[in-house]
Amino acid sequence: MTNMPELPSALQNIVNQRVDALPPAQIRAFDDEISAIPGIVKLTLGEPDFNVPEHVKQAAIKSIEDNDSHYSAARGDLPLRQAISKYLQRTRHVSYDPASEVIVTIGATEAITATSFALFNPGDKVIVPTPTFSLYFPVIALTGAEPVKVDTSDDGFLLTPERLEKLIAKYGDSVKAVLLNYPNNPTGRCYSKEELQALAAVLKKHQLLGIVDEIYSDLIYDRPFYSLAEALPDQTIVISGLSKSHAMTGWRLGYVAAPQQLISQISKMHSFMVTAPNDTAQAAALEAFEHGQDDPVEFRAHYQKRRDKLAAAMKEMGFHIAVPDGAFYIFADIPAKYGDDDFQFARDLAHQAKVGVIPGHAFGPGGEGHIRLSYAASDDDIDQVIERLRPFMAQFN
Repeated sequence: MTNMPELPSALQNIVNQRVDALPPAQIRAFDDEISAIPGIVKLTLGEPDFNVPEHVKQAAIKSIEDNDSHYSAARGDLPLRQAISKYLQRTRHVSYDPASEVIVTIGATEAITATSFALFNPGDKVIVPTPTFSLYFPVIALTGAEPVKVDTSDDGFLLTPERLEKLIAKYGDSVKAVLLNYPNNPTGRCYSKEELQALAAVLKKHQLLGIVDEIYSDLIYDRPFYSLAEALPDQTIVISGLSKSHAMTGWRLGYVAAPQQLISQISKMHSFMVTAPNDTAQAAALEAFEHGQDDPVEFRAHYQKRRDKLAAAMKEMGFHIAVPDGAFYIFADIPAKYGDDDFQFARDLAHQAKVGVIPGHAFGPGGEGHIRLSYAASDDDIDQVIERLRPFMAQFN
């Protein structure tokens, strides 16, 4: 067996200092930590348990058979951008020029990264209501800007206009944008039309950007979805994709839509990062947008049943939860015995009850003392988790 290469000691400190200062991704790290426990049932990752719709898969197969294997346009194939524009017109009532105001990206993750690096400078402040998807924090920090983490747990896990005004008064002209994720990961909460219009009025007053991650927008249960882009189209950057709506997490297909002046800058960073999106994934995405409008409806019905079953059972066990408006997560507080030590609770739950969840600390301030459960899992897994939670929680009641 050959020896593994070992970096010379003189080179071991050649690292990007900003990257070196960042902690590993806590969601994946905790999932890895507990995955080896024999017999564990995991509600850890936001991974739909459904297969990609058959008609979408067939479009991808045809793309391969047709030798669709060359560089696409850097911003994505125009027919796909046209389909995304039509989808946004239908669902957000905002018109985006497919040629100049839409980019196809490698998942919503690349859209967030390209947007941040294209627009933020060292010293800028970006307001990020928490708890939320923790990817935002390192991406913003790597640009030299500062993510201002705002604990919204006392306001029903939603940013209020009053709190936003206070933050702007505190940080002044250094504030450049507000980043909202709705329906939210991890809480499932979603802003109403009136709440977003109130936030839009503050952003307009202070001439700030609104960056909205709407990846779960097709999975909202009890009311119509409303986007900040409808209230403030000229100051909003819309980010989304097909990972959750069409169970296409592994296809890495997202997009960003915004006014032309912003897209021209984001497009530069996008080209530097990835050159162009994948041909076969784009063919599948085009089929999803043009003929897959009912796919998320079917998925959503299953998720809603799972939400109702899991939420009702957990309430009976003594959990306090914010009933999710959308997405596929339940965010619950932990027993008083643990204080805010959600990591210890999650470890005990994994080892004693063989149930895997994500500690709330992974989602920023306001997440401590909570756990996140993903009900994007099979009905059998949901039933097993409920049965295993009951005896575990009985000791605290």
